[in-house]
Amino acid sequence: MPDAEAPRLLCVETYERKPLSYMTETAAGLLAELAGSTTFVPATTRTREQYGRIHLPGPAPEFAICANGGHLLVRGESDPDWQRTVAERLASQCAPLDEIRAHLVRTADPAWLLKERIAEDLFAYLVVERPLLPDTWVKDLTGWADERGWTVSLQGRKIYAVPRPLTKSAAVAEVARRTGASEILAAGDSLLDADLLLAADRGWRPGHGELADSGWHAPHVTALDERGVAAGEEIVRAFLRGAASPGHAG
Repeated sequence: MPDAEAPRLLCVETYERKPLSYMTETAAGLLAELAGSTTFVPATTRTREQYGRIHLPGPAPEFAICANGGHLLVRGESDPDWQRTVAERLASQCAPLDEIRAHLVRTADPAWLLKERIAEDLFAYLVVERPLLPDTWVKDLTGWADERGWTVSLQGRKIYAVPRPLTKSAAVAEVARRTGASEILAAGDSLLDADLLLAADRGWRPGHGELADSGWHAPHVTALDERGVAAGEEIVRAFLRGAASPGHAG
């Protein structure tokens, strides 16, 4: 938009002493209202350390989901019972992380590979030079991983390899069980958010990200035209409208 029309932004994440992530000031006020009136549950693929860099407005969430559902934080601490549940599912339903990591390292080309990382001993991801990355490599990896019970997601410069049983939706369902929530409202922009959107009673996806780029849709998920911080603001408005009655988890 024209500079004169740009909204004022609030920085909500700092990395290496530099501002990294933002939301509009309007969205910040709406989110504080939402968090004070319903069960607001941040759900992210980020590790617990990465999530700790984020400082959202409003009261600290009682529940948060990190590592794509691998950790359920309760008042800031990872729930041990949930950790055991996740470990049992991964051991019985998909190939081990070591096998996936070895394949990634063996097949990645140093010409485009910048970093290789393991997140919370649960999943792996690569940081790549996106312009140099062959499309066929991601496609081949996706097929290979699928046979072993893993999912591949390309998000910007990162390629994630995540166990299929490791989902945000499973962790959100556990929060809903504990809180007695009658309805789940969700939003997300990546392929790793699709399971959560499908499991929710109502969902929203912004006009940016993997889901928008691929044309992904579902009958109960609203596809927004807004992108970036504008989409974030519209999503919080939608959550507030949807959570006007008690018994919701968002």
